[in-house]
Amino acid sequence: MIKVTLPDGSEREYADGASPLDVAESISKSLAKKALAAKVNGEMWDLVRPLEGDAQVAIITSRDPEGLELIRHDAAHVLAQAVQDLYPDTQVTIGPVIDDGFYYDFAREEPFSTDDFEKIEKKMNQIIDADYPIVREVWDKEDAIETFKKIGEDYKAQIIDDIIPPGEAITVYKQGDWFDLCRGPHLPSTGKLPKAFKLMKLAGAYWRGDSKNEMLQRMYGTAWGNEKDLKAHLVRLEEAEKRDHRKVGAALDLFHFQPEAQGSVFWHPKGFMIWRQLEAYIRRQQDADGYTEVKTPQLLDSVFWEKSGHWDKFRENMFVVPDFIPNTDEDEVKIPAETSLMALKPMNCPAHVQIFKNAQRSYRDLPIRMAEFGCCHRNEPHGALHGLMRVRQMTQDDAHIFCREDQIGEETLRFLSLFSRVYNDFGLTEISYKLATRPDVRGGTDENWDRAEKALADALTEAGLEFEIAEGEGAFYGPKLEFHLTDAIGRTWQCGTFQLDYVLPERLDAEYTGSDGGKHRPVMLHRAVFGTFERFMGILIENYAGALPMWLSPVQVVVAAITDAANDYAEEAAAALRKAGLRVETDLRNEKINYKVREHSVQKVPVIAVVGGREAEDRTLALRRLGSNGQQIIALDEAATVLSQEGLAPDLKA
Repeated sequence: MIKVTLPDGSEREYADGASPLDVAESISKSLAKKALAAKVNGEMWDLVRPLEGDAQVAIITSRDPEGLELIRHDAAHVLAQAVQDLYPDTQVTIGPVIDDGFYYDFAREEPFSTDDFEKIEKKMNQIIDADYPIVREVWDKEDAIETFKKIGEDYKAQIIDDIIPPGEAITVYKQGDWFDLCRGPHLPSTGKLPKAFKLMKLAGAYWRGDSKNEMLQRMYGTAWGNEKDLKAHLVRLEEAEKRDHRKVGAALDLFHFQPEAQGSVFWHPKGFMIWRQLEAYIRRQQDADGYTEVKTPQLLDSVFWEKSGHWDKFRENMFVVPDFIPNTDEDEVKIPAETSLMALKPMNCPAHVQIFKNAQRSYRDLPIRMAEFGCCHRNEPHGALHGLMRVRQMTQDDAHIFCREDQIGEETLRFLSLFSRVYNDFGLTEISYKLATRPDVRGGTDENWDRAEKALADALTEAGLEFEIAEGEGAFYGPKLEFHLTDAIGRTWQCGTFQLDYVLPERLDAEYTGSDGGKHRPVMLHRAVFGTFERFMGILIENYAGALPMWLSPVQVVVAAITDAANDYAEEAAAALRKAGLRVETDLRNEKINYKVREHSVQKVPVIAVVGGREAEDRTLALRRLGSNGQQIIALDEAATVLSQEGLAPDLKA
């Protein structure tokens, strides 16, 4: 007999050879019907695979995250079978689960088209309707290689040959006549796969991610537990498409990119006005919180980066520059063999240590909070670049806190308070927190890690914040806090950072004089609130769909004249509003007022002040606010007072 322990702690006995399906059926027929797989001793397990002894068993359904992942995994397999049924000349390679869906890479000479999707989806539905049992088989490595080669699946044979150690068994899953190399688990049959999937897009992908290898065709899809969830996802995608910061940025004339400056932003006047408001705001917050602002060089000698450790660990992502003066008389640039190397800084922290070291420091001086709006460069691959979200040139609202070990908790609480204030001011209140702990490869002692992790956990608890532990996801030099923001349409972004570092002060020989008269290493806290200005602006644009809060809007008010006769008053009104501190434009064009209002509404201007003969005579404004159909008639002087208050940053309002 086999003893099975269920999630509620109860125990049941079953005959030898019983499967998780037998367990589910013994609990209830409805559970057995919903069951997709099981967790056996914490490991995902096929529903009909026999248990191998006493075990803890949890039944997995589509409501569980693991169940949804399983659905997406099986959708990838059904996709691969459908493609090979329709296009027998196609080889399959790999088909993993990704966020919200799956993809499969295919090797085929003739390119696929999105026009093929309807036919492929129809075939996938036929495979589901056939309800093929999905059968797990264990094969010998050499037999598996030979079998896949015989059917022309050279990529699968290569995977087995290169990745699977000699003597290790290989699992293959069959559904009908089709089979695939896979670790599993899978659904009991293809009929268990919900018809809640959709093929989304095509892309190119190099075999094994290496540009030296052949190009494959990657087919993306999404899959969900039911039709309702699929439709909701597609609506979110549609909304995300509308909010895409690249489209909104172009439509609102905020910024642009071009091939000659890959991964670097050309900020237009309106976009840079938003930047200026963000910079002024966060500078006020930092000043009030006891930070001093510094500025450090862009180019630093490679010796400096060798000492910091970045030359070994980060060099492939650095822009390296030879330190020599080229001869302009020659047609091509020739770099002398003995030229020393410099690098554009990918981060600010080593430079901040140099400022710390440039003076004698006492324990009484600590903490020192050193901030910089530091422009950094990272050599990201072209294919990884994505608008403002992934760039090569970025500016961080960066700061480093040099403190004693007994100050870690207090400084963490101080930062958490700052972070909360700032994000509340932006209307971004749905934040989740994670504590990333020590990775396998790390610097420093276990004792330091114990103290550091405890200090961060205690600070989160004292701040009344619930948090998850992200095991092993800390930086090599110390644990870190992760801040995950949920935006207006339910997407999650990782923003800001707070990292504890014992290693860099040691490598760069930073020290202070303690109360005992001896030399001690400071603890270094790396922190950023926005993260980078570029990414934070991208998030804001998409969260607000371009309709930024009035205090951030590059143009806060447009004064639009109904007739030429009102132009002089429109100019006078605009001047009065500017004097009150507002960012104002006038629209004196010979166009109908409805056209003007519609155009400026599309440009997401928060307030349109309409003026005609009556307004000029009464010295009033007819205010129309973005998103509202009505208008407010208000005296010019009062409008200047009211709008100037509305246009202030949250921290400046009375």
